[in-house]
Amino acid sequence: MRRTGRCVVVQEAPRTCGFASEVAALLAERAILDLHGPVLRVTGYDVPYPYWRLEDWYVPSLERVSDAVRRVLAF
Repeated sequence: MRRTGRCVVVQEAPRTCGFASEVAALLAERAILDLHGPVLRVTGYDVPYPYWRLEDWYVPSLERVSDAVRRVLAF
């Protein structure tokens, strides 16, 4: 992260109170001077985990991750 100054954290768990939230908070606290943009999180939605038929909709897709990467690079 120090080389690029950018970070995207991806996890399948919900956005709120997840591991990605803690990682983003630690990066914002400890590496604020090295960041060139915000730390973006791509996570599952803040809803109960769906049944197997809707699982592909819930987990972060390649499109959502690549969109976040584009946004943080354009910042």
